[in-house]
Amino acid sequence: MNPQENSELLAALMRQEELLKQLIASINKPKLGLHSEAGNCKIYCNRKHGVLWYTLSNSEPIPIAATALTGYLRELKFEKCERRGKEVYKLLATIVADRTYILESGHDTHFAKGLLAAIRNFDPTTIIFSHHTTTTGGNDR
Repeated sequence: MNPQENSELLAALMRQEELLKQLIASINKPKLGLHSEAGNCKIYCNRKHGVLWYTLSNSEPIPIAATALTGYLRELKFEKCERRGKEVYKLLATIVADRTYILESGHDTHFAKGLLAAIRNFDPTTIIFSHHTTTTGGNDR
């Protein structure tokens, strides 16, 4: 082989190596979400029904046994709403995973404070990557 052919072969091998690295990286990505149903899923993050987080179906709480949600934070906002005849503020965190999850929590709860503290510690390069949220019991209601 002449030097030109060696150079072309080396360049092709380097491109192939880069493609293999990208393939391995895509295979090693974490599985996102709790389950694979389509549409939005609103998750209530409080201990009102004896669990750390739950969904509602026909106004009945459905406990979520999973202890972690991994996805991409798309939106974080506070919203004023009415609950039990009173105006309250809720923290709404929209997480994109296998579907869109909307986490709702009181604005001053252990969950809200923990989530905001975790986000505060992100540097700009980590904000674009996935966030892994877990639940643990706190002492406040």
